Amino acid sequence: MNFYWAMGASVLVSAISLAGIFSLLLNDRFLNKILIFMISFAAGALIGGAFLHLIPEALKQGENEHIFLFVLLGFILFFVLERYLYWRHCHEEQCEIHAFTYLNLIGDGIHNFIDGLIIGASFFVDIQLGIVTTMAIILHEIPQEIGDFGILVYGGFGKWKALYYNFLSAATAIFGTIVGYQYSGRTAHFTEFLLPFAAGGFIYIASCDLIPELHKQKDIKTATLSVTFFLFGILLMFATKWCHHH
Repeated sequence: MNFYWAMGASVLVSAISLAGIFSLLLNDRFLNKILIFMISFAAGALIGGAFLHLIPEALKQGENEHIFLFVLLGFILFFVLERYLYWRHCHEEQCEIHAFTYLNLIGDGIHNFIDGLIIGASFFVDIQLGIVTTMAIILHEIPQEIGDFGILVYGGFGKWKALYYNFLSAATAIFGTIVGYQYSGRTAHFTEFLLPFAAGGFIYIASCDLIPELHKQKDIKTATLSVTFFLFGILLMFATKWCHHH
């Protein structure tokens, strides 16, 4: 019975990626106007998620001296991946889809796999613990998935394509749940490496791809709103962390 509860919870968490479906109700002109603010929000959510959620959780589970090495490794690997993706897809003067969209899908897939590991392990112990853990994950997934959808659309994906690929990336939580449940005693060994690795990837995407896009805004009003949404993304991640601990 615990396993079925765990699988139901992971499917629910994966479905959060469809939050971007509300943007389908918006016309393209209006969506294009607010995309820069979605990118600002996403940058803040990624930075907040890395420094307020992933790294602190990794520090609880692993040896401190190795954690930041894994963060650095994630940062470097995402840099190398982007260089390759840029060369492979953008060797001409114009590029229809920016390389950072693929990086975000990879990073988010790892992140959601980790969420699945945690869900599986918690339901293995107790159903009530699993429910509480799932609610905490949903709280931080909603803002991040909205931001992820914005990244994909801004990077060149159509709205339906962005929704589809964002869901596929989120569905790694289901596989993670199976692994976490079956190997609950070893979950810490998975997360000890994957948590800081994903954090390094998120820091790279936010700082090297998204924030430079915000600097391109020349209009002072748009620039100010972008900064506001960036800070709001960080604050929302802080709020979800505070709610989780209380």
